[in-house]
Amino acid sequence: MEPSKEDSHKHPDKDFTKWKESPFLMLKGFLMGSADIVPGVSGGTMALITGIYDRLINAIRSFDGGVIKSALRFRIKDIFEQVHWRFLFLLLSGIVLAVIFFTRIVPLQVYMFTHPEIVYGLFFGLILGSIFILIKEIDPTQRNMKNGFALVLGALFGFWIVTLVPTDTPENFAFVFLSGAVSICAMILPGISGSYILLILRKYDYVLGNLGELGGLYTIEAFMALVPFGLGALFGLALFSRLLSWLLKNYHATTLMVLVGFLIGSLYVIWPWQDRIFQDAVRQTEVHMYQDDLVQELLENPDNENRPRYRRIGTIQNPDSPFPEFQRVEVEYVSRKLISTTPFIPALNSDERTEETNLPGGAAGMVIGLLMVGALDYLRRKG
Repeated sequence: MEPSKEDSHKHPDKDFTKWKESPFLMLKGFLMGSADIVPGVSGGTMALITGIYDRLINAIRSFDGGVIKSALRFRIKDIFEQVHWRFLFLLLSGIVLAVIFFTRIVPLQVYMFTHPEIVYGLFFGLILGSIFILIKEIDPTQRNMKNGFALVLGALFGFWIVTLVPTDTPENFAFVFLSGAVSICAMILPGISGSYILLILRKYDYVLGNLGELGGLYTIEAFMALVPFGLGALFGLALFSRLLSWLLKNYHATTLMVLVGFLIGSLYVIWPWQDRIFQDAVRQTEVHMYQDDLVQELLENPDNENRPRYRRIGTIQNPDSPFPEFQRVEVEYVSRKLISTTPFIPALNSDERTEETNLPGGAAGMVIGLLMVGALDYLRRKG
């Protein structure tokens, strides 16, 4: 049984989390984590859909100056009394499981390139269904002209954010710190994806790539590269969560309308049928002998170039030599980035791009997404 909204609003500084909520909170954390991986979809969106948004903001806000003072004085008991640790532990457990599952077991970031219609269709259905459910949850007396204007304003701002064009950016400490601070704020804002903000700042592949290196040969280098991002994320959360908490406490209906507007604005970039333009960049080049197993493997079975990262054969040195041992082959490690998208309606287009579009896959994804959000709403009301 989840704590009532009345308890959460009257006592935002208290953690009402019960251990029997564990499976539900971990599931909601799993949904948040999987959403944060996809550019254009926000973990905050999932928190809003599943009815834990206020609790999330209050839990983040529980890390205040008092916690820092208790930590400096090694008063561990006081820290646990102040921080919403049960809620955050269960939610973060689900988020971590989602990141591991969708980057190692079922690589969602790969399916975004190989099967984009299905992935984006799924999240389009989730967001579309959540818009109707959240508007229904707002008190009818609060559905006035002022809050209607807030809805439109939120939709316009969300649309503007998700349609920004990515640009080249540096990888120094200051900019990676800034990227962490800005993207983490977007991650807890419904409708504005932290992953998409990272894509705009050209740090999506940088962060995911370093996360993927953890536990491998380059663990130390990857960890050091992620340190400024993590520090920026903590800084952004500390400031932004307090602003959101104040807005929700004093202008709950208006703030919720703005957040729903963000969801509406984000639908443009989540539409499953898009004319997607990618940019390939060679990250690393290795020189191998022509007879090496890697070279022969790539010659016989080339990597799928629709993936976010793949290998390909580059220049062959001494190609006319009759002796293979004198031939050298460049193997290029390529990173593919999505740099722009243009939505279109398949039924109204008959060109080549429409013929290559997975129309059934996108439609199936939408239906599954709508069914999922309906099931989540049912669990939320019955929980």
